[in-house]
Amino acid sequence: MLNSLASGRRLALRIILLQLAVALLAGLAFLMLGRREAVAAAAGAALVALGTALVSARFFSGLGGAGLALSRLLTGMFLKWIVIVGGLVVILFQLKLPPLAAITGLAAAYAVYLLAFRFKG
Repeated sequence: MLNSLASGRRLALRIILLQLAVALLAGLAFLMLGRREAVAAAAGAALVALGTALVSARFFSGLGGAGLALSRLLTGMFLKWIVIVGGLVVILFQLKLPPLAAITGLAAAYAVYLLAFRFKG
């Protein structure tokens, strides 16, 4: 086995913490444009971090066979997309926060996700 379960948990935790740091940085960067933009950017990035936490919690919840691991991964991804899409609906339509800031924060948090796998060593 090339990758242990503990290594995957550490990587997931590192990704979540980096995404939360990006949420803070995005909020600070958009603070120059206004408070509503800062909240939208931070909330968009925090949605991705919350979704990643849900996938990680679901996927690393226990041992099992390949079928069980696949079902946990799929349900975790389903929960992640419910959180992200539902959170965006709340941010954009209920709170009426600026969409560009929210989507920029979301994209920045996903960039961390992609880069974390590139430089996981």
